[in-house]
Amino acid sequence: MTTDDPLARLADGFHRVTLGDGRRAVAKVRRGAATGFFAAEARGLAALRASHTLRVPEVFAVAEHGILIEDLGAGRPKREDWERAGANLARMHRVAFDDFGFDADGWCGDSPQDNTRSANGHRFFIERRLDPQARRARARGLLGDADMQRLERLCGRFADLVPAAPPVLVHGDLWLANLHASASGELALIDAGAVHHGWAEADLAMLTLFGEPPRPFFAGYEAESGTGASWRERAPIYNLYHLLNHLNLFGSGYLAGVRDVLRRYG
Repeated sequence: MTTDDPLARLADGFHRVTLGDGRRAVAKVRRGAATGFFAAEARGLAALRASHTLRVPEVFAVAEHGILIEDLGAGRPKREDWERAGANLARMHRVAFDDFGFDADGWCGDSPQDNTRSANGHRFFIERRLDPQARRARARGLLGDADMQRLERLCGRFADLVPAAPPVLVHGDLWLANLHASASGELALIDAGAVHHGWAEADLAMLTLFGEPPRPFFAGYEAESGTGASWRERAPIYNLYHLLNHLNLFGSGYLAGVRDVLRRYG
């Protein structure tokens, strides 16, 4: 590829390309993407790489219409790869910060994510995560008055349901597919537009929402962090954000999941 913009001649979609110096790369191109969408992914990948924990692809180029990153290939992780990845996620979750949020807003899927900083984790999660998604769903007729009342009750009890914890580096959209098995079997973090400083338990919770890693991953995490699995009891509360987001992005197929959480806690 010889153009100044290595993404310029590529059609929308996902491409594997070879750079002029022989490096293999993956290009994601989407000319209808919202302003700043791929810049947020590049920022997130840079923050994750700076933690020197899990593997993260290098960013070669970023533009409004796409991003070019290192091609990690695809492989089959072994037990020790899962254990190592769990331990490395625990190490990443020790990278602490003073406030919740991030230095810029991001994206969770195609939904904008407000990362305005806050010193209060409960307020941050309610005001920057749950409320915007719920109001969006209500405006579109996907949630009713009773749903909003249950959410209000849940938020009123939030500090009792979720223990206070410090803000740490989190992926923010850590479903199983974003824990990518590279050609060597090493697990890597990808799709990082939702990276911010938040609760470690929220990352763990999403890893159980759409399937989950095998037991050695969590054993590695627990051995490195010194924590148990009590976060699983709170996982539905953290995952309400992602269920609301999926309700807004993909429709009423996620409504039952949202209402299950609201009925249970609200």
